[in-house]
Amino acid sequence: MKSISSGELLTDRTYEALKTAILSNHLPPGTALSVPELARQLEVSRTPVREAVQRLIYEGLANHVSHRGAEVSKVDIDDLRELYVVREMLEGLAARLATERLDAAGLTTLREILAEHERVLGEDTDHAAHVELDIRFHRTIREIAANPHLTATLEPIAGRSHLALHSLWRSGDAPRFALDEHVQIVEAMAAGDPAYAETVAQRHISRLRVRLSQASTRADMTGDGPRRRDFSLLVGSEAPKKDQRRAKYRAPLEFPS
Repeated sequence: MKSISSGELLTDRTYEALKTAILSNHLPPGTALSVPELARQLEVSRTPVREAVQRLIYEGLANHVSHRGAEVSKVDIDDLRELYVVREMLEGLAARLATERLDAAGLTTLREILAEHERVLGEDTDHAAHVELDIRFHRTIREIAANPHLTATLEPIAGRSHLALHSLWRSGDAPRFALDEHVQIVEAMAAGDPAYAETVAQRHISRLRVRLSQASTRADMTGDGPRRRDFSLLVGSEAPKKDQRRAKYRAPLEFPS
């Protein structure tokens, strides 16, 4: 078994911290991902930050802009609709393939994610917790499907589309709708019906696309769009009090002493 070097662990932790900052909207769309500045804030060398940013680009959460470097991806409403049309088909295919390969371990993992999301719904959490669980659910289905070509195509599309979920989660009912639809997908998969699982998964993304469009329209009308926040990756007892409630659901960047 290949050993994991300290450098790989550092890159993973750096990536998780940056991804969490993006999904929690601490690094809003369009924010420049300056490697030297991020390395300074995280108190790490530039190498793990550079590698983490490359992973974010691969997953669609960031992109490279000529003469400017990397920045957090921006998705406008028209682009979002087009993304979700493609994602609807691909997530359906992922559910179909995953159903054909589903075993007891995979089903247990999916049900554990559903149970955790149910628990989170009952707590006073920020949007990032719901986004992270949504990402984990769909990524687990892709992993069970085990089709590298599908994953390579769907991963960046899913990453970019998840950036828009912060506008959706402002609606109190949206997380419940999403979780209920996730439950329906898992039930179809557990029943061993690939065609029905594909249909339910496509229907979930279609409904999500409609809800996102409605939420984005309300935000445009009210001016209630995302606001830039101070960026800090300190967590737990080191975090400012206003961030301590959020810290439980953020990926702490803890280094060996």
